[in-house]
Amino acid sequence: SWETDPNALYANKEIHDIAVALGVERHRLGDHPDLSGLRYHKVVIMTDADVDGAHISTLLLTLFFRHFPKLVEQGHIHVAQPPLYRVDAPAKGKKPARRQYALDDGELVAIKDRLALDGIKPEAIEVGRFKGLGEMNPSQLRETAMDPATRRVLPVRATADEMHAALKLFDMLMGKSAAADRRDWMEAKGNLVEADV
Repeated sequence: SWETDPNALYANKEIHDIAVALGVERHRLGDHPDLSGLRYHKVVIMTDADVDGAHISTLLLTLFFRHFPKLVEQGHIHVAQPPLYRVDAPAKGKKPARRQYALDDGELVAIKDRLALDGIKPEAIEVGRFKGLGEMNPSQLRETAMDPATRRVLPVRATADEMHAALKLFDMLMGKSAAADRRDWMEAKGNLVEADV
């Protein structure tokens, strides 16, 4: 939807349905849309914890930045951070059995290190990797991604100046005519991320 004519945007059923669910019409940066119909104060993008989920989150963020920027400016957009791992540790002494969740490999190592300090042997620890939200049972999904008391959610908020900078970056990343600029950018910045293949 990045370069779609705004008047043709709602031809895409999914985008139309998102706009209807939000209760807000599409608009551009600098517009003064009527947000009185906004149905949700907090819109949470919830995707799988893997690279595919990150791609989907990015595409949805580009939709909000380009076509619903006032929601970003006013802090209505958030991104859920579901865990990639579930870690089960047996009871030890007075400590009951525990289930913890790790967002990524770094958190997994930290959890294992803490459990080792508690005297839990590595072979007693069970680690499961989620391939997607659909693999979680309802209680796990509620605990890790839905319950406001236990979930992790990142707010997405930007000032008008930050929005202009983000839109410029998204133009380079998403624009059909920006392939050369995108290639140069990836060659210069590609070493900043670790590919999860």
